[in-house]
Amino acid sequence: MSWNMWLAFLAASVVIAVTPGPGAVLSISTGMRHGYSAAVRAISGLETALLIQLAVVAAGLGAVLATSNTAFMVLKFAGAAYLVWLGIMKWRAPVEEIDERAFSAAGRGRGLYLQGVLVNLTNPKALVFIVALVPQFINPGEPQLLQFAIIGVTMVVTDVVVMSGYALLAGRCRAWFHSPRMIRMQNKLFGGLFVAAGAALASSSR
Repeated sequence: MSWNMWLAFLAASVVIAVTPGPGAVLSISTGMRHGYSAAVRAISGLETALLIQLAVVAAGLGAVLATSNTAFMVLKFAGAAYLVWLGIMKWRAPVEEIDERAFSAAGRGRGLYLQGVLVNLTNPKALVFIVALVPQFINPGEPQLLQFAIIGVTMVVTDVVVMSGYALLAGRCRAWFHSPRMIRMQNKLFGGLFVAAGAALASSSR
């Protein structure tokens, strides 16, 4: 992969990452509620799913999803249902302070990681987009494994930087949301955003 091709792919990755979506909502809500250290777990899940999706494309299986309307619809509605479920859980979350040490000790960070994995993994539009985008930057005359590795590192690093930016900015606002009233408003806001993201995914086309 030439430097010009890589820079073009980097630019595309930045545009994809900064576009608001379910991953950004998860990063912001986790950063605001629990702080950046907890948001890192959710972001790690998002990136794990991203690498899985890239591996699927590299194996050629992504083409099946891109061409099969049934497979696309099944995954789309599964992803939409999961986002709506997250929204309902967030909306109904109790108004209480979170002890950061207790949060970590209880192992709920693994739950955030799994949320990150599922949020990205059940978004078929992301996979179809990778199917449409990545092959344009692959030179068939060069070793493909190395090219996919470069693309994977570029996508993950870019997404981590952007999602971390969202989470850090949200974390800076935590002090404004410590009253029961503000926590309740925060739960309603992000619950509504997750439901809206699920509805948008369910109503979207390819």
